[in-house]
Amino acid sequence: MIQQIPLGIKLKAAARFSNFVAGPNDELLDQLQLAANGRGEPFFLIWGGTGSGKSHLLQASCHQAASEGRTAAYLSLQDHSNLQPELLDGWDAYDLVCLDDMDAIAGQRRWEEAIFHLYNRIRERCSGLVVSSNSAPAHLQLCLPDLRSRLGWSLTYQLKSLDDQQRLQALQLRAQQRGCEMSDETGRYLMRRLPRDMPALFDLLDQLDEASLVAQRKLTVPFVKSVLGL
Repeated sequence: MIQQIPLGIKLKAAARFSNFVAGPNDELLDQLQLAANGRGEPFFLIWGGTGSGKSHLLQASCHQAASEGRTAAYLSLQDHSNLQPELLDGWDAYDLVCLDDMDAIAGQRRWEEAIFHLYNRIRERCSGLVVSSNSAPAHLQLCLPDLRSRLGWSLTYQLKSLDDQQRLQALQLRAQQRGCEMSDETGRYLMRRLPRDMPALFDLLDQLDEASLVAQRKLTVPFVKSVLGL
């Protein structure tokens, strides 16, 4: 079972390990899959820039855990202003907890204390915790030294950027899973003319796919230009 917060925070159905192009992150992907299955390291900290795929991997971990009959909970800490830290009470009962965007609560003592105590309870129960942040652990502006120490025990990976060929592969894979084909020419055109981060490209692909279904057209460069007004 996957636990979600009733605030519009939903796991994306497309966030799976199978459609994540790992590129230089093969080892991280392998380790996360083991952890989601309950056979790997119990604590992870993943860091990388905006759009690098952190949220995809945390949500994929929850989907994978659920497919193995394990319980999982996911929360983006970007939404902490609408929540209370007490929300995390009892989350140690889940087999896997994924906390996205740790840097969003850095410096907020009540949240840091809640996560610190959750970490200790998870450790006692021998379940798992995956945390993500935009910056390296040493640069997280945490005010609670004990939480910094606990996070330092985690297996830490920097999520490295894909090169252009790998980004094209990821875009084509997402198109294929939506039931449409994207040529190299069209994919490269999109990457040249539009935002380079993958979430923005994926959102755009959703728009193009819907337009192609309505118009019964393939995703060619001329069609993309007409839809986007380029």
